[in-house]
Amino acid sequence: MLYEFFKWLSIDYSMFNVFNYLSLRAVLAVITALSISFLFGGWYIKKLGEYSFGQYVRANGPITHIEKMGTPTMGGGLILISILLSTLLWSDLTNKYIWLMIYVTTAFGLIGLVDDYSKIKHKNSDGMSALTKYTLQSVVAISIAIYLFLNANTVQETSLLIPFFKDLSLPLGFIGFTLLTYLVVVGSSNAVNLTDGLDGLAIMPAVMIISALGIFAYLGGNVIFSNYLDIPYINGAGELVIYCAALAGAGLGFLWFNAYPAEVFMGDLGSLSIGAAMGTIAVIVRQEMILLIMAGVFVIETVSVMLQVAYFRYTKKKYGKGRRIFLMAPLHHHFEKKGWKETQVVVRFWIITMMLVLIGLASLKIR
Repeated sequence: MLYEFFKWLSIDYSMFNVFNYLSLRAVLAVITALSISFLFGGWYIKKLGEYSFGQYVRANGPITHIEKMGTPTMGGGLILISILLSTLLWSDLTNKYIWLMIYVTTAFGLIGLVDDYSKIKHKNSDGMSALTKYTLQSVVAISIAIYLFLNANTVQETSLLIPFFKDLSLPLGFIGFTLLTYLVVVGSSNAVNLTDGLDGLAIMPAVMIISALGIFAYLGGNVIFSNYLDIPYINGAGELVIYCAALAGAGLGFLWFNAYPAEVFMGDLGSLSIGAAMGTIAVIVRQEMILLIMAGVFVIETVSVMLQVAYFRYTKKKYGKGRRIFLMAPLHHHFEKKGWKETQVVVRFWIITMMLVLIGLASLKIR
């Protein structure tokens, strides 16, 4: 909206041409989202408390988490509002990818909202049924895949790019592209959701990853840079930098209140939408494999749950009593059970994510 206004002013006043630069608008998007979070965060958290939108803790969780019972949840609403307002203000609203991201953020946010409300209503940590949640996520993810495939202009836009290898990509076709998009979007969404179990654990890695994806979007949306770096050129993808910047700013603003000891939790409202946004941007810029690397912490957390459940069921069937690989899953609870303090787990996972993001960015030149 503001971008469109300044663009109109630039017709008569050349000084406003500066707002055509993605770099400036990205900075403004970060500042805007951060400011919204700071200005309205305290009020928003207070309202969540007044309406008794409190967190319910797993009965078999770490004993140190009992004190988190009742902490306001659904804080992801603050993140989504900050993202959407900042994006609408500073992005080019004629760009198809911006509207796709608004759709993804809103759709997965609504799924998370219903899930969070179900937990509060029934006063437990279960929420809506897994089947219902996955069905809704699947519908949105498949619609994203169909839209991107039908609007692709080149084969590169629907091929799987293999990182660290020059000119190596695999054409997917409609079925392959749809399946990959489904796995990346739904997988990312649930991976962030599973990881969001400690104060600040999920949001900071998400900020680092989305910032890196913003760099890929900027470079991939520029024909000169994409040719030089030998990455797919995606016409219009550069505008996603504004969305990524808004998410990074909103995430940092939320971290102010979510840092230990947390005043608010993002809930499924935030985690599902942020994860889906990460996955969708990775699909758009053809960096699904790089996302797998950069999101290593989210991947490991998810795999730990899958292994724990599978091994428990297998041993229960074979021996009559279920056994566990980890003391508790997801993995961050395992380290808590081993004696790590919550802040130690969080900061160490941040450090690991930072290293993985740098490896992902290195793929731009190592090929």
